[in-house]
Amino acid sequence: MKEKKYDTKKEFRSGLKDGIPIALGYFAVSFSLGISMVAAGISSVDGAVMSLTNLTSAGEFAGVRIIAVGGTLAEMALTQLIINLRYSLMSLILSQKLDESVTFWKKLLIAFGNTDEIFAVAMNHQKSLTLPYMLGLQSLPIVGWTLGTFLGAIATGLMPTSVSIAMNVMLYGMFIAIVVPAAKKSRPVLIVACLAILFSCLFYYIPFLHQISEGITIIICTVLAAVIGAIVFPIKDKKENNKEDI
Repeated sequence: MKEKKYDTKKEFRSGLKDGIPIALGYFAVSFSLGISMVAAGISSVDGAVMSLTNLTSAGEFAGVRIIAVGGTLAEMALTQLIINLRYSLMSLILSQKLDESVTFWKKLLIAFGNTDEIFAVAMNHQKSLTLPYMLGLQSLPIVGWTLGTFLGAIATGLMPTSVSIAMNVMLYGMFIAIVVPAAKKSRPVLIVACLAILFSCLFYYIPFLHQISEGITIIICTVLAAVIGAIVFPIKDKKENNKEDI
């Protein structure tokens, strides 16, 4: 058994502290998710359980939408695979920074709570990542995401219908907030996002395409835009970049 070379309580408290901003952000976003769940016919308790066991904002929003339109389990599975595939790569990268005391089963536990924001904070951590630190970092965001969903679902029943409908706009605001900053910095991201919007409009307005279920439409638009982006804007090899610089 590998000897621990760190203070467990100190590491956990450090993780908790770093996770506070993430938890607050997750609470705000998941509040609108809870509202969307009620609109899709999902109860507050079921919604909270979904958020507790699915720590993926884009994936869960897409999943709720597929449930709302009566999509199939196959559509749900394929959509989640495409949207959440990035977590596999993120977990592999994160594993390279984990402390040597983190065993295989502990890595699986950490992988469960590995989200975009948690990954970013963990990678910027100056020390090697211990299990107590990662558990501390992930704990509050999980609570914030779950609690926000639950309270958002409950609040829907207390708010006037007009206000509840207006709150659904938060979902689109969240996606805009994610895409716009990246699109400003990267022309390929902007073009791929515009392509996805264009394909989505085609599926909505063209009669025979409109017959395709929304779950399949999401998958097709995502894959098409991503494939075109990969072909037109391939990531250059480091050696090629160095040659260009010379």
